[in-house]
Amino acid sequence: MKVFTYSEARQNLSKILVLAQSEEIAIKRKDGAVFSLKMKEQSTSSPFDVVGIKTTATTQDILEAVKNSRAVNTISEA
Repeated sequence: MKVFTYSEARQNLSKILVLAQSEEIAIKRKDGAVFSLKMKEQSTSSPFDVVGIKTTATTQDILEAVKNSRAVNTISEA
């Protein structure tokens, strides 16, 4: 792990970001506080990717269920 002062990091941010792609970088402030910098792993999947399920329900069954649920809500709102 390479250690840089705050001033060095600020002056060479672009170079430090390139280094952080392959290794962890430490940035040290005057008061002694040390911060770690490393590249975050990129996810190859979308949070909307979900595993499908097996069911015997047909498209017609689902459409009827939606229609019935909307009809019940309409009646109770009136």
